Amino acid sequence: MPLILPGNVASATASTTYDVDNSCRFNSGDSAFLGANQFGNIAFDSTQKFTLSVWIKKTSNGVNNSIFGAESDVGSDGKTTQFYFDTSDQLRFYDNFDNVSDVKTNRVFRDNSAFYNIILAVDTTQATDTNRIKLYVNGIQETSLATSTYADQNDDITALQQNRGIILGVNENTGGAKYGYFNGYMSEVCFIDNSSLDATSFGEFDEDSPTIWKPKDVSGLTFGTNGFYCDFEDSANLGNDANGGTDFTENNLAATDQATDTPTNNFPTINPLIKPAAAVPLTEGNLIGTFPGSWTALPATFGLTAGKWYFEAKCVTGNGGNFFIGVVTENQAWGDSSPYNETTGVFLYGPSGRKTVDNSSSEDFFGDVTSGDIIGVQLDLDSDPKTILFFLEGTATPDATPLDLPDTFDDVITFPYFIGNSSSATANWEVNFGNPPYANSSDAADENGYGAFEFAPDSGYLAICSKNLGSDGG
Repeated sequence: MPLILPGNVASATASTTYDVDNSCRFNSGDSAFLGANQFGNIAFDSTQKFTLSVWIKKTSNGVNNSIFGAESDVGSDGKTTQFYFDTSDQLRFYDNFDNVSDVKTNRVFRDNSAFYNIILAVDTTQATDTNRIKLYVNGIQETSLATSTYADQNDDITALQQNRGIILGVNENTGGAKYGYFNGYMSEVCFIDNSSLDATSFGEFDEDSPTIWKPKDVSGLTFGTNGFYCDFEDSANLGNDANGGTDFTENNLAATDQATDTPTNNFPTINPLIKPAAAVPLTEGNLIGTFPGSWTALPATFGLTAGKWYFEAKCVTGNGGNFFIGVVTENQAWGDSSPYNETTGVFLYGPSGRKTVDNSSSEDFFGDVTSGDIIGVQLDLDSDPKTILFFLEGTATPDATPLDLPDTFDDVITFPYFIGNSSSATANWEVNFGNPPYANSSDAADENGYGAFEFAPDSGYLAICSKNLGSDGG
């Protein structure tokens, strides 16, 4: 499993002169979306032309993940605009206001570790049908299509009608029912009224790494009379239109849904692609895991080979549950819930606050971890031997002496790893790699200014994120 997948990384390792500060985290279980008819009385400059650009890190696969659509008018006439990843993870645009437009990629999108730049450019006035609807992903137009039914020339689009409301993060079906709430992160949402633009308006290939697509400053674009730009920089108003137009209404979104996980600084999450025997439901951008009634384990999406790193996790229910938190090597059998020995992993065991050495012996450190406690993990992959140090509520293990990792951790990739079993006590984890799914009482950054932790990392220890990986090893 590579550290970051080429082609989808956006600007994770590229130099950039433009930084994106924030994204919005959508959780389908909350029925979270932006919209609710605030555009219902607005007349767009065109009912036939628009461009939508959005940077997306999707955190679930095999379900409908909606990006953009239109609410029904009064009475629901069955007309709809839908732009989404379908249950096969193909990208699809559908509209049926006049004649049916249905364009879907052959390509599937299942990378949950990094951002995609998704662009939909529509202009039904074009004489050539294939120019009427274009899809771009990371700067490249998608031309291999599973479905390619194009609007007739000069057809209107449902979302651009005056009696509709644009919605982000959900779609409405032809009967008017909302479905397909988005799971993941959206950033840099740009809607251009009355223009069909290509990808170069929103991004560019990196000079030093020409296969890496990265965002551009969009402040110079002409958005049109009712275009909009969601930059998510105001946590108290996540629906703010930074272009100065009508704000979106937040539906089941809170200030804690503002995230710093962006296309120019990508943070890890728990990896949903690992399929253990018993699945772990992941929510809130794959940062909260609810472990089932059997031992189950999942790694982070990023692995590490060098550097000094810090992350936290909060136990939110039970008496600490039956859980382990720690690290494993790339040689671990993914999804295996029994790596708790020093040849494959080193962990802190929650109920008794001890470091597990093997299945039968251990060393007590803290006593029971209780609900609401935060465990910190500091990992030094530059020392010889490599070391790990655990913290409970900001206090290090007795005498604060780091634990040596075995030599099986040499010359391999190391992954944060989370194990749980709720058979006797609920094991729910909220993981914070510097982009927490909860509100801290103190947002402590690392010395490079990245991350938001409850407890400040020691000097030299950094949040695991692409900015730090690029400058400080990893």
